[in-house]
Amino acid sequence: MKFLKQLTETPGVPGREERVRELIKRHTRGWWDSLEEDAIGNLIGFVKAAKRKRGQKEKSVIISCHIDQIGFYVRSIDENGFLRIAPAGGFDPRNLFARRVLVLTQGGDLRGVLNPATKPIHVATPEERKKIPTVLEFMVDMGLGVDSVKKKVKPGDPVVLEQTTEKVGNLVCGQCMDNRISPWVCLEAIKKAKGKNIYDIYFVGSAQEEVGLRGAHVAAQNIPAEVGIAIDTTLAIDVPGNAKEDAISELGKGIGIKVLDGSVITTRSLFEEFVALAEKKKIKFQYELLPMGGTDTAALQRFGPGRRVMCLSVPTRYIHTVVETVDMRDLKAGADLLAAWLAGG
Repeated sequence: MKFLKQLTETPGVPGREERVRELIKRHTRGWWDSLEEDAIGNLIGFVKAAKRKRGQKEKSVIISCHIDQIGFYVRSIDENGFLRIAPAGGFDPRNLFARRVLVLTQGGDLRGVLNPATKPIHVATPEERKKIPTVLEFMVDMGLGVDSVKKKVKPGDPVVLEQTTEKVGNLVCGQCMDNRISPWVCLEAIKKAKGKNIYDIYFVGSAQEEVGLRGAHVAAQNIPAEVGIAIDTTLAIDVPGNAKEDAISELGKGIGIKVLDGSVITTRSLFEEFVALAEKKKIKFQYELLPMGGTDTAALQRFGPGRRVMCLSVPTRYIHTVVETVDMRDLKAGADLLAAWLAGG
């Protein structure tokens, strides 16, 4: 829980993932045979195989875990010191009203208040109350005069929503579970499998997934692994107002083993390996079919030497909000399943 809390409370918008990289470096010091960063901002950790299976054909695996989160960049400062912002990733504006934010400046992090540049409900017309502002209509109030704001804040500074990660009943709730749960699952699996792993492992903390799988594209081309696995969240719509058949996944029912999403169809043979292994080890899992959206799996499949690909998906409620909610049992199931596969089953 401590490491997950650190991961989810560390800011890292697309293109500015450096704090998350440093956190993972500190957490995994001494784990790797090599550790490096590439030009786009991927963090790549390598662990050499401890042993091989007789007749083993595939000898290496790339595991892509994107470490960016949806956020904003400052695009301008108006004559009164209010910030206008540009989105970096996909937001539903209905979830952005009345939020605290952090503006990450060169001089340190500053708090602000995010609200749409619209009338309060008290003085708005009925038509105005129904309108949902676009992200570009939101502004950040820094609580400072214009001269002070312009001295401290510059266009291009990242902005993130501010939220702590907490236990809520039997669940864990916070922002950017999408996708900081991914390095949590992967690193836990590597720790469990290390010394027994039959594959050379390339851990990739990939950059800029939320704006188009960009880091994974680069990693997939530069790392000649025969197998590609992505770890990400998936929708858990197991809440009132939704039909059970539309849930995609359910919290507490185990790790999702992806069949397909809007960008990829999992390699059948690899999918079947994971299903059979989960059944053999009695690890809870569920089949995941996501009608829209995609993950780094697509980049791993389309770029590079040609490889079998798979995705492990952690069921998550309220994705792309500051109250993304997971069940730790699902994360642990994912780590156990991946560790077992890395160790040859």
